[in-house]
Amino acid sequence: MQTRLKDGDHAGIIGGGPAGSFAAIHLLNLARQHNLDLQVTIFEPRDFNRPGPGGCNRCAGILSSRLLSGLNRLGIQLPPDVIQAELQTYAIYLDDETLEIQQPDPSRRIVSIYRGGGPRLLQGPSPASFDTYLLKKAVALGAKHLPQRVRAVRWKKRPVIHTGRNRFPVDFLVLATGINSRPPLSAAFGYHPPRTELMVQDEILRPSSWSDDQVRAYFREPSGLFFGALIPKGKYINISLLGKGLTINSIEDFIAAQNLSQDLQFAPESSLCGCTPRIAISSARHFYGNRWVAVGDAAVTRLYKDGIGSAFYAAQAAMRIAIERGISRRAFGLWYAPYCRRITHDNLYGRLLFALWKLTIRSKIFLHAWINAVRSEQKAPSQEHVHSRILWGMLTGDEPYKSLFWLSVRPQVVWDILRHIKSYLRS
Repeated sequence: MQTRLKDGDHAGIIGGGPAGSFAAIHLLNLARQHNLDLQVTIFEPRDFNRPGPGGCNRCAGILSSRLLSGLNRLGIQLPPDVIQAELQTYAIYLDDETLEIQQPDPSRRIVSIYRGGGPRLLQGPSPASFDTYLLKKAVALGAKHLPQRVRAVRWKKRPVIHTGRNRFPVDFLVLATGINSRPPLSAAFGYHPPRTELMVQDEILRPSSWSDDQVRAYFREPSGLFFGALIPKGKYINISLLGKGLTINSIEDFIAAQNLSQDLQFAPESSLCGCTPRIAISSARHFYGNRWVAVGDAAVTRLYKDGIGSAFYAAQAAMRIAIERGISRRAFGLWYAPYCRRITHDNLYGRLLFALWKLTIRSKIFLHAWINAVRSEQKAPSQEHVHSRILWGMLTGDEPYKSLFWLSVRPQVVWDILRHIKSYLRS
């Protein structure tokens, strides 16, 4: 028998970041479409306008075109002060080579934002917070924001949310805590969070000569680096590193390894923030049940890229099921679990793509063949820039990994690489 939401039911959402705000926005919009009157409370203790890690959800802050398209369909247009940069180009630095990968489709916007109120050592006024903007949108639709930290959630015939002094029985619970907060669910829920990897991030002032619409990407140094990016955000640059064995001191090593200290006017005291967030690299286990469901990083997300876009669409799927199918374990198992499995399946293709990329940059022959293939196709019309499109999609998460993988192994694409290998060996 399905458990259904009814008029007057109370939905409690733990976490007021994008996943929680998206869940509230989708839930309230869908409830109105079905003439259903719900109470929705978002439990979020942080002030996202606060500078530094205390007000930030600690990510690189790039929004994909697929997310912006989803927001537009809901009638949500990001105000100009929330957008820190319109990103047009990725500059790829490999050995002594530099390649500029242009946005394959100019109509598909990629932008950078701040999740919180900017760097801890803020220089001047605080930039507008994306998370604050979304939370206010949810409140404007009818959600209540309760600035209290959830200490525990226990099961007493339904979820009961415990804050410092209060308890809130809810008819439907949404877990949207992300991956850098402790999940407050009791053992009765059976929830197990995703596996994670460590990132290292910092902010520095952007020199006036530094491009405000180009992301620079590096892949070699320091030791253990998998991917390093310099992302313009208004008057600042975000530095994001992903790899093995990195620490907050790796930022200084990274800048030195790329010979960027002078260009960026960087010294250790240039650091304006600094954090070591975790990112999810697998799905959670037991992330739904009777009267509750997890969304965003707390459930499943895209591998390495477009976590905010993934949170938008996963929250949309979960809330649609809650309104149209019910809030029982069976309903989420039949309809939400397959959606999440598709993300996990797509991530397998992502792992293949990133493994192929690692092999490419480690092989002088393959690397030069790939570089020549990219340069060769840049003379053709933009719709024929296949190699550029694949790498752009990997760096931004703007297309499914499965589509990019099958594009990368198309006979004409493989033949193009082989042709350039042959040419390189002859030279």
